[in-house]
Amino acid sequence: MSLAEVQNAISEKKICVLIPTYNNEKTLNRVIDGVLNYTGSIIVVNDGSTDSTPQILTQYPQITIISLPENKGKGNALKTGFREAKKSGYDYAITIDSDGQHYPDDIPVFAEALLQEKEEVLLIGNRNMSQDGIPKKSSFGNRFSNFWFWFETGIKLQDTQSGYRLYPLHKIPKKYFTPKFEFEIEIIVRTAWRHVPVKNVPIKVLYDPAERVSHFRPFKDFTRISILNTILVTITLFYIIPRNFLNNFKKKSFKKFIQEDVLESDGSNRTKAFSIALGVFIGLSPFWGFQTLLVISLSVLFKLNKVLAFVASNVSLPPFIPFIIAASLFLGAPFVSGNSDILSQDLNFELIKNNLLQYIIGSFILSTSLSALAGVASFLFLNKVSPENN
Repeated sequence: MSLAEVQNAISEKKICVLIPTYNNEKTLNRVIDGVLNYTGSIIVVNDGSTDSTPQILTQYPQITIISLPENKGKGNALKTGFREAKKSGYDYAITIDSDGQHYPDDIPVFAEALLQEKEEVLLIGNRNMSQDGIPKKSSFGNRFSNFWFWFETGIKLQDTQSGYRLYPLHKIPKKYFTPKFEFEIEIIVRTAWRHVPVKNVPIKVLYDPAERVSHFRPFKDFTRISILNTILVTITLFYIIPRNFLNNFKKKSFKKFIQEDVLESDGSNRTKAFSIALGVFIGLSPFWGFQTLLVISLSVLFKLNKVLAFVASNVSLPPFIPFIIAASLFLGAPFVSGNSDILSQDLNFELIKNNLLQYIIGSFILSTSLSALAGVASFLFLNKVSPENN
């Protein structure tokens, strides 16, 4: 794109550039000057800098400057900038770090990618993390973040930690729970949960130890990120996946749902059969309260079909629970000299409590047997209705 085309795109799409900064006096001038080559729609959030940043910013009366009295973290600075951008009438914000690692001349990459999209999208700059000079801890941290983002959203990206991004201001969440570096993980995950596409675009990156000042605290920030991912994974397993599954089911006829989400879903017939077998095993096993967490986690671990495994795990529906309890107690009785005369007693949780070992052993026998049966039957059925070419 020519410079004029980039400037027109920025104006047409109502894009501003948001620069959060904290004690980056060595590189701040260069970043702002570079952005000014493309647009004057700039918002700088000075996050309580204690160096010469305030004096540097006095050189730019033509841009919007927000000065926070004390440093509260990058996440807080971004939230402040987003509020100002929306109030000023912008629809999108390109965020660029002020430490010099990002090249302002990559702004056209975001503008051109946005023009090609038919819907609102969140774009993340994809850095070449294998190039010389990239710290190993940064490369590892990015791979770590990519994995959990995929687990939490189902979207595979090559770079989820780059701060060079384009945000759709009216699609991102309005409230957040994290104030520092982990904010950039929270916002992309929760935006993806709102069914907004999240994509990578190629950008350049520069790591110059002589100029770059990083405020990332390895132990504290990694701990905060790990806690956040634990919370996000829990929400994914217990709310997002069931919600998406039910939404897909409601949007389609039963026949279409089976055809598209089950029979034509990813994986061979063998994989699908193993997925069903796993679901039945977990659904009948005594993992009360953890069945969804286990079945999804194991499906991801063994690369099985999460949808099929989740559906099959619901084999223990309330109407079937008395029969499952009775069968488990009956099968477990010979192994612990337990009471096999269960038909003469009320089938309830008190009965399980009084015969707990008998129930646990029997439930594992039942779950193993029926999961094997379900797996074999599913494999034969799938091969009949959707045969694979060997």
